[in-house]
Amino acid sequence: MSLVALIILSPLLIPLAIILKLTGEHYIFYSHKRVGKDGKPFNLIKFSTMLVNSPNLGTGDVTVNKDPRVLPVGHFLRATKINELPQLINILRGDMSFVGPRPLTPKVFNYYSEDAKNLIVKMKPGLTGVGSIIFRDEESVIGASKLSWEECVKQEIMPRKAAAEEWYSKHQSFVTDAQLIFITVWVVLFPESNIMNNTFEDLPK
Repeated sequence: MSLVALIILSPLLIPLAIILKLTGEHYIFYSHKRVGKDGKPFNLIKFSTMLVNSPNLGTGDVTVNKDPRVLPVGHFLRATKINELPQLINILRGDMSFVGPRPLTPKVFNYYSEDAKNLIVKMKPGLTGVGSIIFRDEESVIGASKLSWEECVKQEIMPRKAAAEEWYSKHQSFVTDAQLIFITVWVVLFPESNIMNNTFEDLPK
């Protein structure tokens, strides 16, 4: 399915690759180590949207609202989530699935509680998922918080992400995954939609 998706999307992906090569810092892809199934690390692939040295600048692994490290073309790619599409290659390799917990950097993954970490590593990470959809505008959440960005992630975001991934582990099925893929596309087109809560009424509040 990932190979078919790459072929179908090639008329979009190839021109974007050319644009990225000719603009910004002239890098097409960004690869970064993430925690995978059974805790095994893998290199997650995205379209390059930020300065190449971003992990060593500013807030490091976390992107905040109006982050100055984001390149001009990157704002559009991140807003539309198109920057995530190269992860179809990760799915093809077997690192990821279409739906599952969002793969995090080792540093951010360690913000989870031990119970949450033990649960999440049992599942293959996904291109989309419950946590990814609920926190699709995570940068604004961090920007609106009265806490520092790091404490906001630790205290406000990660416990809620853990609860969302725990919910998914109990409801994982082909039907649930199909619904989540459809909802992902829907909320990209209609960001203010409440379709997630309307579809899954027992989601953690």
